[in-house]
Amino acid sequence: MNLHRLLLRREAEGDPVRVGILGCGKFASMFLAQAIRTPGIHVAAIADLDPAGARGNLARVGWPAERCVAADIDAALRTGGTWIGDDIEAPFRHGAIDLVVDATGDPPAGVRHALLACETGKSIVMVNVEADALAGPLLAEKAREAGIVYSLAYGDQPALICDLVDWARACGFAVTAAGRGHKWLPRYQFYTPDNVWDGYGLTADEAREGGLNPKMFTSFLDGTKPAIESAAVANATGLTAAPEGLAYPPARIDALPEICRPRGEGGALHHKGQVEVVSSLERDGRPLDYDIRFGVFVAFEADSDYIARCFREYGVRTDATGRYAAMYKRWHLIGLELGISVASVALRGEPTGAATGWRADAAAVAKRDLLPGELLDGEGGYTVSGRLMPAADSLTQAALPMGLTHGVRVVEPVAKGHLVRWSDVAADPADPAIRLRREMEERYGPALMEAAE
Repeated sequence: MNLHRLLLRREAEGDPVRVGILGCGKFASMFLAQAIRTPGIHVAAIADLDPAGARGNLARVGWPAERCVAADIDAALRTGGTWIGDDIEAPFRHGAIDLVVDATGDPPAGVRHALLACETGKSIVMVNVEADALAGPLLAEKAREAGIVYSLAYGDQPALICDLVDWARACGFAVTAAGRGHKWLPRYQFYTPDNVWDGYGLTADEAREGGLNPKMFTSFLDGTKPAIESAAVANATGLTAAPEGLAYPPARIDALPEICRPRGEGGALHHKGQVEVVSSLERDGRPLDYDIRFGVFVAFEADSDYIARCFREYGVRTDATGRYAAMYKRWHLIGLELGISVASVALRGEPTGAATGWRADAAAVAKRDLLPGELLDGEGGYTVSGRLMPAADSLTQAALPMGLTHGVRVVEPVAKGHLVRWSDVAADPADPAIRLRREMEERYGPALMEAAE
């Protein structure tokens, strides 16, 4: 609650938090639009493989052209400007940079960047939740060993969910479920960039006019992004996945207390303490009129008659028993809220969510029959979508993580709707991301198997 005061102090002392950004796409642009208005923050470096595109995005958000520096980070620091270049390692190497934000969205690149942060002693904020779902538990452990902070990005839904879970637990409540909203029908898991706009109710021309990226929007619609984000939440909070993964129960916001209880009590949960995603559509496709499609929630339980009576006295919406309740944020502001992570990490040394164990995984499932010789095209493509799994099940079934599905060759046929396994693809064991993921499986595997017995 004191982050703004701490930022004002850094501004008054002439010692702002110096930030380096990797990747200047939509998320980073939204942060930049606010960073220029936030005291105590100096975006000193932006590294993007397309510096001209980064400059275009800066102009779009109103970044003063005179603040863009081409020479080097030293020049940016002297003038209060921002260096823009394509050297991704530059923000890590410069001693004056306080922390780095990975906004690339590329899982293998995110793994490399997190390891580089450990090597150079730079704390890192991972907008790249894809990398976190792939290997976040081990990356967070390595960061702790290196004495740096590894953090999920506030504004993105996983960190907001972690915040709600922390609020509930710090109040003494037992959390029954937490998660996010989504527009979901079962058939969406097989959608591709060719028909994604049908799911959004847009024409291809309207999407093009709006500059919408079909692959990105497919990754949301087909359940990949919800699976990735739910895995990150489970690994950070200790909540766990149902054996069958996400159920996407449809519900209005005021029905959250009803569905966020076990099935044996009339709800939709496999068990208490579960990560889940709630659909904004009834199963027949009818939209719900008070949905949480763009928001996040936490559900919790009153474990005494007195607490249940307090719920009633203060008008808390509960289930029919009066014991289950929920809190929520109906919207999230993406990169506009990232400054919370930057301030928390730099000024308090606290992450806004970070993995504390390996509990859930986002595994690849075939969108169509896959044949030997084909290349998987990753998140939001034509070949695979993501499915949430308990980590022990993913390990036992040798599931291929969604974060390693871009450009990998199929060597065994996989039927539509079936899990893609490590043995179904030709994965290069020398690849740093694959090597780290295998290391994570070896490190956490024995405990997972023991707990599953």
